[in-house]
Amino acid sequence: MSEDRSWQPYQGGSTLGMQGSEGGTITWDEEYTEQVRLTMEQDESRSFYAITCGVAGWLVHTRFFGSAAEASAAFEEMRPALVELLSRLPASTPKPPREALREGGALLSGFVARFP
Repeated sequence: MSEDRSWQPYQGGSTLGMQGSEGGTITWDEEYTEQVRLTMEQDESRSFYAITCGVAGWLVHTRFFGSAAEASAAFEEMRPALVELLSRLPASTPKPPREALREGGALLSGFVARFP
C-alpha cells in the first residue's frame, strides 16, 4: 500500500450526526481508499458506544463499549489493523477462487478474534 494514502472523513463528514447501523448517533466516520470504513456511534440514553468496521467485499464487524474513552482508544487501535488487513487480503473479484476465500477467511477470523 502506498504511504500517502490516509484515512479521510466518510462522504466528506456528511454522515456525522446521522443514525448509525446500531441505532446510535454517528460521531466519527472515516474511510481508507474507499475500501475500508470505520464508524463510531453513541447512544447515551442506552449507555453504549459502537464501532462498526467494514472491508468491501469481505467484512462487516461491530464492537460495543461502555465509555467514550474505551471506544475512542479502540477506534485508534483498529485503524492501522484494518489497513494491514486490507493489504493482506486477496484481491476482491466477483467470484474469488476457493484458495483466496480460505486465505481471506483465516485473515478475517484473526482480525475478529483480535477485536472481539
